[in-house]
Amino acid sequence: MSLISVEEATHRIISGLQRLPAETIALLDALGRVLALDIHAETAMPAHATSSMDGFAVRAADLPQAPGVLKLAADIPAGVMSAVELGPGEAARIMTGAIVPDGADAVVPVEETSAQWAAGESVTLGAEISILRAPRPGDCIRPAGADLMPGQAVLAAGTMLRPPDIGVLAALGHASVLVVRRPVVAILSTGDELAEPGQPLAPAQIYDANSYALTTLVQSWGAVPVRVPSARDTLDSVRAAFHAALAHSPDLVLSSAGVSVGAYDVVRSVIEEFGAVEFWRVNLRPGKPLAFGRISGVSLIGLPGNPVSALVTAELFARPALAALGGWPAAVETVQAAAGEALRSDGRRSYLRVILRREGGGWTAMTTGTQSSSALLSLVLADGLLIIPEGVTEVAPGTFCTVRLLRPLPAAAKQE
Repeated sequence: MSLISVEEATHRIISGLQRLPAETIALLDALGRVLALDIHAETAMPAHATSSMDGFAVRAADLPQAPGVLKLAADIPAGVMSAVELGPGEAARIMTGAIVPDGADAVVPVEETSAQWAAGESVTLGAEISILRAPRPGDCIRPAGADLMPGQAVLAAGTMLRPPDIGVLAALGHASVLVVRRPVVAILSTGDELAEPGQPLAPAQIYDANSYALTTLVQSWGAVPVRVPSARDTLDSVRAAFHAALAHSPDLVLSSAGVSVGAYDVVRSVIEEFGAVEFWRVNLRPGKPLAFGRISGVSLIGLPGNPVSALVTAELFARPALAALGGWPAAVETVQAAAGEALRSDGRRSYLRVILRREGGGWTAMTTGTQSSSALLSLVLADGLLIIPEGVTEVAPGTFCTVRLLRPLPAAAKQE
């Protein structure tokens, strides 16, 4: 079977996936969730004209010049619908957020009057108030509908909800919200050499880093990971692991190792027992032995066993698959960076782990050292993955390349 391109592999993985159904959840549980329907304002916000300051509601026509003296007709706190209508020469004390009484068309802040009071202080006002500045109509008043008008679009389906989004939904009276169900991802590693972290290592064993890294990577994207105990390199053990994974009714299965051509790489064989392998070799480095298929109707991505290969291919293929299922934005952030050293590839699409430095108004990319697919530290140090296209074997220093970011760049560096 010939190697297929990264783009073709991605297309074949996501083409059979549909966005998951919606579910209703409490608003306070909705941070980071994907909105399943458009939200429109059902009423104006604010529903009435309100004061934006503590002060006095007045009729601007009564104060063509300052100072002026007005008769106090009412005291209006927030949360009260006053029945008062201001007549000529009248004012009403009003608090921030309170509804402006009929007849008033301006609010004069308390600092611009003869009245003074401290926060929370109970003050008995006299029969009159001196206004020290002549107001203009509309001063310190938020008109009805100033923020939102009835029927106005507020949030679009597909929005990943942030704190301001939660706030506006609460302001519109939503105690719950309809969101896309989060994908459930079953994750398992295979290999006779694997031991559970925290347990003593037997000779020739290593700790299972892959399932821990993949579990938290999937979780960071917003999916629900279910980690299955690792399987040994036998058909029976891998079958049992797949049965355990399917028992969780996952939307996607991620396995690592066992998809290459080694004598003990049995995962591909078991996939074919449970369903079918659609492809298993991709033209990239690291991560050529990547399998995609379906087991019992569930999509499965069989990642390579080396930790860097597993995480890079998860970023390239599992992330867009979960975006398709969860309705998340599929785009990833990239920057252009000049190669800070001579780079080499074997002609496959290569993803090199690099550190980005700001130099001369642009970015320079330096490799994190060894590009061995077993060197997890190279990913720990990396700001991104520098992409060398297919067919390119050498990149000269200073050549601009696309770097796929693995973490946000410092804001200060972006602004230099």
